[in-house]
Amino acid sequence: MSKVCAVTGKRPLSGNNVSHANNKSKRRQLPNLQVKRIWDEEGKRWVKMRVSARGLKTLDKAGIKTA
Repeated sequence: MSKVCAVTGKRPLSGNNVSHANNKSKRRQLPNLQVKRIWDEEGKRWVKMRVSARGLKTLDKAGIKTA
């Protein structure tokens, strides 16, 4: 399963771990994804979505159909 937000499209970023001696090693910065059940008012059912924390705030504000 890919680590992509269903609402915002956020994906993992790549960066570096940097030690005190300034040695660098590659790392992935993952989005804060949660699997949530969201009520679809139009379809009168629960929909499971993999959304980031930012995506949850967007759904709260705009609703499932506009987001």
